[in-house]
Amino acid sequence: MPTGGKLIAAITFAALAYFISDLIKPLLPEGTNVSRLSEINALVGLVMGWTVMGNGAGNTYRQSFGYGMTTLAAIVFWSLLIWSGHEMLKRSIKMYYDGPVEALQEMASLYVEYARTAAVQEVLIPALIGAIFVSWLTEYFARRWT
Repeated sequence: MPTGGKLIAAITFAALAYFISDLIKPLLPEGTNVSRLSEINALVGLVMGWTVMGNGAGNTYRQSFGYGMTTLAAIVFWSLLIWSGHEMLKRSIKMYYDGPVEALQEMASLYVEYARTAAVQEVLIPALIGAIFVSWLTEYFARRWT
């Protein structure tokens, strides 16, 4: 059921995912196509904000911070999975792999490589602070609109 908390969580986590994606773009190797990186990650943030944070909004501020961190972790998980899967599919179309098992193994290594690229201080600190602020904001509006 739609609530004010879910709406605010979806919008703010989408904005946070967009912002963090823009912080990651300079860290990627030159020549990497990043044309839709921020938009797709914002869509992931929108869905995770609505489903994860939105369902936990309306309790206590302490619980909302936990839900915010869980939402951030879900956004990171799904975004990395989407982008490593996208790269694996691009390579498999070019017949880069000998079989599906090798493609899935390469997808897992791409996932880890992308996670290492993004796990720097310039990205982690704004992401954590942003998740705390967004979860506080969501809880504030969830209390006001229910």
